[in-house]
Amino acid sequence: MMSPRPATEWLADAVLYQIYPQSFADSNGDGIGDFAGIEARLDHLAWLGVNTVWFNPCFASPFLDAGYDVSDYLTVAPRYGTNDDLARLTDAAARRGIRVLLDLVAGHTSDQHPWFTASADDPSDDRYIWADPTDPVALPGGFVASPGTRSGYYLPNFFDSQPALNFGYARMNEAEPWRLPVDAEGPRANRQALREIMDHWLPLGLSGFRVDMAASLVKDDPGQAQSAAVWRELRSWLDAKHPQAALLSEWGDPATSVPAGFHADFFLQFGPKDDGLALRSLWNNFEGTVSEQWEPQAPYFDAEGKGSPRTFLADWRDATDAVGDAGFISLPTANHDFSRLACGPRTAEQLPAAFVFQLTWPTLPAIYYGDEIGMRYVSGLPAHEGSRLGPRYNRAGSRTPMQWDDSPNAGFSTAPADRLYLPVDPDPGRPTVAAQRADDGSLLHLVRRLIALRKDIRELGAAGSTEILHADYPLVYIRGGRYLVVVNPRRDAAETAAPVGRAAPLEARGVTVTGDGIRAEGFGYGIFEL
Repeated sequence: MMSPRPATEWLADAVLYQIYPQSFADSNGDGIGDFAGIEARLDHLAWLGVNTVWFNPCFASPFLDAGYDVSDYLTVAPRYGTNDDLARLTDAAARRGIRVLLDLVAGHTSDQHPWFTASADDPSDDRYIWADPTDPVALPGGFVASPGTRSGYYLPNFFDSQPALNFGYARMNEAEPWRLPVDAEGPRANRQALREIMDHWLPLGLSGFRVDMAASLVKDDPGQAQSAAVWRELRSWLDAKHPQAALLSEWGDPATSVPAGFHADFFLQFGPKDDGLALRSLWNNFEGTVSEQWEPQAPYFDAEGKGSPRTFLADWRDATDAVGDAGFISLPTANHDFSRLACGPRTAEQLPAAFVFQLTWPTLPAIYYGDEIGMRYVSGLPAHEGSRLGPRYNRAGSRTPMQWDDSPNAGFSTAPADRLYLPVDPDPGRPTVAAQRADDGSLLHLVRRLIALRKDIRELGAAGSTEILHADYPLVYIRGGRYLVVVNPRRDAAETAAPVGRAAPLEARGVTVTGDGIRAEGFGYGIFEL
């Protein structure tokens, strides 16, 4: 079992690693990753130095949205194994000093969940949001016709197959009598269900949950004030009963979600503030996953040097001021819904500078599986399990099998290639763990050294002070008053004034610090002790 330190303590040292279970490692040759496969690969994570992993949803599901359509919260999906297999995996991870978080889909279920099939036949059931207007034309957009004997329509949260659980409405409207207050019977039952679900899984030794679409609970909720109240209530219960358990939110607005009771929130590619522009301004180069409403903007990590870190820095400052000591902000390399770092024109030589930034910035780093070796977003794949969200937004490209070695299927599975969950990257030069383990100069070894530095030098972690000296190319900042970090994501060299004449390099490539200034060669980076 892991140390029972409160979540507010152990999270400060967390280096997160996101595992998309169906694509990580397949132990039984059916072409889909599973718990036993993950367990067999835990030594890779321990060697890398990550200490906290979170899995995308692994509950029973028809998988119309890759598991985000839950049909049974208390049983794992057979494709991954059994509840006992998850318990064994969690115990094996704990023996290696790795905590495990599950993904909690709080705001909706599958339309095949027994709660919903019962509700679709019972007009008195308020676990979901049902409307039965005399004039369906007057119904707001988004409602879907009942599939059961109950007349009327239900409100989905995302796809039609994901009916929204009823946590109430923040505002009443006489013209919409189906709106219930947050303290009505159905919303109260759903809040109790969330406690029961967490109570079911945490005794296995799990360390908490990442909560999907956490801001979506209460409807017509300006500023998510009532949804925040729901989470504060749940956090109070969690602190009393499971103080070691963490709640991380998919909210994309740490300034709101952490005061609402979450221990941490991620910068995301979406959110209430500029639709996630802070994260996109770092990584998104308008290849891979592209939403049609996004305005093209060169990211800071751009070889042509056309971006700026200022958008990210401004949002980070605002979020940091709002969060204070109440929790943490997490910065991911990518996720299952967003393009990988290695996407479109971004090449392997550009990735080290990105990791130096991510692993020395005062946020919780979250590494998406495979990014540590530079796996690329694979374009041109067919939609799979609800992966396509728009004409240029296919999440499948970020969900391809982990590339372990140069054996068939990159070591992911012994299944025939046509039976894999998704195709392996067809590029014959694709990176693998085995090849990079054998090369001390690889990205994988750099990421390992950076994680070790972050652990050894607390000033490089989430809590150390940060002084920004140059917010352009190169980006220059000082952590903890005595560690200088220089990052140049562009192809051309960049220079700026130096704060001191001498600095001892701890990890550097292509950066010199002298009394005359700082010079960073193209794609150069450096961490120095002053």
